[in-house]
Amino acid sequence: MVAEILAPAGSLESLKAAVRCGANAVYLGGKAFNARRNASNFSDEELKKAVEYCHARNVKVYQTLNTIVSDGEIETAYEAIKCACEANIDALILQDIGLAAMVRRVSSSMPMHASTQMSVQSIEGIRILEKLGFTRAVLPRELSEKEIKAISSQTDMELEYFVHGALCMCVSGQCLMSSVLGGRSGNRGLCAQPCRLPFGVNSKGGNNLSLKDLSLVDELRRLERAGVCSFKIEGRMKRPEYVAAAVTACKNSLNNIEDDEINESLKAVFSRSGFTKGYFEGRLGKEMFGTRRKEDVEGAAGVLSGLQRLYDKETALLSVDFSLVFKENEPMKLKAVCEDFSAEAISEKTPEKALNKPLSREELAQRISKCGGTQFYARKVDIDFTEGLNVSAGALNELRRNALSALEEGIAKRKAIEVLTFENNNAQHKAKNIELHARFFKEEQIPEKLKNISRAILPIEVSPETVEKLNKKGIETAIEIPAPVFLNADNYIEKLKDLKSRGASLAWVCTLDGIGIAEKAGFDFASGFGMNVFNSLSLDEIKNLGARDTLLSCEINLSDAARLSGEIPRGIMTYGRIPLMLTRNCPVKNKLTCAECGAKSELVDRMGVRFPVVCKNGASFILNSRPIWLADKKSELRNLDFSLLYFTNEEKTECERVIDAYNNNEKHEGEFTRGLYFKNVL
Repeated sequence: MVAEILAPAGSLESLKAAVRCGANAVYLGGKAFNARRNASNFSDEELKKAVEYCHARNVKVYQTLNTIVSDGEIETAYEAIKCACEANIDALILQDIGLAAMVRRVSSSMPMHASTQMSVQSIEGIRILEKLGFTRAVLPRELSEKEIKAISSQTDMELEYFVHGALCMCVSGQCLMSSVLGGRSGNRGLCAQPCRLPFGVNSKGGNNLSLKDLSLVDELRRLERAGVCSFKIEGRMKRPEYVAAAVTACKNSLNNIEDDEINESLKAVFSRSGFTKGYFEGRLGKEMFGTRRKEDVEGAAGVLSGLQRLYDKETALLSVDFSLVFKENEPMKLKAVCEDFSAEAISEKTPEKALNKPLSREELAQRISKCGGTQFYARKVDIDFTEGLNVSAGALNELRRNALSALEEGIAKRKAIEVLTFENNNAQHKAKNIELHARFFKEEQIPEKLKNISRAILPIEVSPETVEKLNKKGIETAIEIPAPVFLNADNYIEKLKDLKSRGASLAWVCTLDGIGIAEKAGFDFASGFGMNVFNSLSLDEIKNLGARDTLLSCEINLSDAARLSGEIPRGIMTYGRIPLMLTRNCPVKNKLTCAECGAKSELVDRMGVRFPVVCKNGASFILNSRPIWLADKKSELRNLDFSLLYFTNEEKTECERVIDAYNNNEKHEGEFTRGLYFKNVL
């Protein structure tokens, strides 16, 4: 595939700015189910017109349906898919594996792109995407050049990568901070960006969750060599001037054009303390952090008018070959051909013998070539010509306009993608008994007494002796494959194989990468934290992938969880500090070394609330300030097969106390939260 500049289109004006400045594709959202619900976005009718506009200029359109959806939204989601098919969208960008399954069922010819929200970081995850029918993966921004190459060298799947725009602190798809702290879910398209607020290390003060904006505009050929075919610009919430500047800068980069003015305008129109290449170049640390300063805001005003001029008029993007019939006693005919499309216009005017100066072949070619104000430019003009004739300039202009108008319509209008009806008649799930599972962050936490614990989820570093010991007690063990995979997959596979020889056979996976790793190691798997299973379709799909059971998303409420259908056993986290973020760049290192931290640091927000930070496997987890507590709410856990105690930074004695409390349905004495189980997350 030829390298593609992929631009954001949060509005029609931004879409036109992208197209006129040379984008090869745009991505946009409808009014629902996209990760930028606060952008202007497009109604169904606006979407169809936007696609026609883009297709008439040989620009592709990808629609974002990249959020998780509830069972109550399935019919609306189907209508969105149907509209996308009718509008001839070139691909759908998806996060929810259940929604992807629906697309395959109702329109197998609709291409699917795996959103970066799917958190796929390795070739193992790419293999699962291939099974699911995806044709492209949007890689996480946290991947380095080396890691991108490791993936691209082993797959023919198209790979897309962000090259400019905002950087989230959290690995996409693994952030619950906005929903837990404010009820607005990033996984559902309404992230409130709490990470841009002040968070200090162990005390108030500092912006230790706010990264600079990414810019790899001058590294596009390097990215292409690494295996990236689509260069994605972030920014559906940003101004059209920003889009124009970013697309122009990318186009210049691919064409080896140096333009200091555009580069400076790009920085001025939007940045946070400048730009960073940190993840791509493998250089993490303090230099990656930045905020939106006063001077960053003020810098935009001086460049907006200049950037507007980049897209205020139609740009000649497509070459046309003309064939004109200009003969005596025949109406003029003009055929216009652009790539595989052609159109013909016939004039009501017939050339007449010239009374004065007749039109020459060269003059006719010159007049027909004037395509100004359209997206076309003339490449060549062939003329079937009789000398000595003349016709008015107006008649020639009208003939050309009609031919180009018909050509544009022919290019834009394509056969709608077939879409089948959708029915979802699965019966509501009924659970018999609710088991108690316990997940441990480190081996030292595991108590001797594990009363009524039917499954112990163990860290991948666990000793074989501990696995054997628990199995002898009749407790099923599951080995957690960590969410941060990156280049660790082979190490995880070897560790799993070693543990398998000592009786382990079940993995607990946190991403699609984990499924691929489990398969390579010969393990069965259960779907765990981070998989964002939120609806009945996702439950069916995770079962089809081979999961023995699954943890439901922490963003689902108990009423919705009880109504889910499907056969696969499911449960929820009933105790634990929710990991609000999975970060590759440790926020504590902005202030302290690892030795100074001693694995005991916290982030402190502007209200003095403290959020523990724990690190392992090359990543950091920012935990909620308080644990979920549902020991006294067991009667409200309906149609669930298990309850998960999710231990993170607790000591062994605290783990034992919590297990006893859940066996006895006790109330909590200290600070706690009910999580999101009694709320409706937006």
